[in-house]
Amino acid sequence: MIDLEAVVALRAVATRGSVAAAADALGFTPSAVSQQIKRLERGTRVALLERAGRGVVLTDAGRHLVTSSATVFADLERIEADLQAGGARTQGGDGDHRITGDVRIGAFSTAVRGILTDVLPQLRAAHPGLRVPLRESEPWETVALVASGQRDLGIVHRWGGVALAMPDHLVATPLFTDVADVILRADHPLAGRTELTPADLADEAWIATFDSTICRQWLRRLFDGVGGAPRIVHESMEFHNHVELVRAGLGVALVPRMGRDPLGPDLVAIPTVQPASTRDIAAVHRRSQADSPALQTVLEALQQVTAHRTA
Repeated sequence: MIDLEAVVALRAVATRGSVAAAADALGFTPSAVSQQIKRLERGTRVALLERAGRGVVLTDAGRHLVTSSATVFADLERIEADLQAGGARTQGGDGDHRITGDVRIGAFSTAVRGILTDVLPQLRAAHPGLRVPLRESEPWETVALVASGQRDLGIVHRWGGVALAMPDHLVATPLFTDVADVILRADHPLAGRTELTPADLADEAWIATFDSTICRQWLRRLFDGVGGAPRIVHESMEFHNHVELVRAGLGVALVPRMGRDPLGPDLVAIPTVQPASTRDIAAVHRRSQADSPALQTVLEALQQVTAHRTA
């Protein structure tokens, strides 16, 4: 019999690219993950990983096992969801107040600050037996974690026309549209404007997230029509840091409204036009978990908290 827990470890290595990264995602030590995969290799009598430089890659057999196991895990999730739904129906009455189980969430940083700090305390108060462990991750990483079964529900964003690939076995539920403003010092020559175009901002020094992020991709795309890329002078993954760097007079920044602290009198926030800087926020989960009462409880809480947030 194939050890399903060990298959989870192998799938994590396939998704994350290394044993160390898989261990971090699963909450194990690298040694524990390696031992699980070695146990799986002994059980199947085939090599599933092979050395590649200082790391490892999946063998053909390992890739085949990861691909083939997707159907197995999806079926198991459907069975678990059916069992949970049946249990909720038999409770009756106030059964919704006794939702139990685990819903592992992945979310980007401003969603943690701007949504989940409201949602998680509400869920804990209403459903003490429901565990909702959180992991912060960028949207593309969140999609991969949910798709591979390492997270159950993800909160992601999609800026303008910047693509975010979504596998067919995932379902995306729109939550709301967030707006990003250009943050300027109050003494900046453009601070009195009610809106800004990319042409207005072409000569500015920018504070931005790292080049690999969707936010940075959108900032580059914002300037497609003005003949050049934005001039990045400082990089940080935290929008709070962007605001403080602007306050220090070190540049301007494009910062979403969700999760943004009050700016104070020394800064102003001005929206962009042609194009507008907006991002669609969505929750994603696997189709096989659509009937899970625990997952639906978390999804409904997200929808309730974000129902009145619009661009």
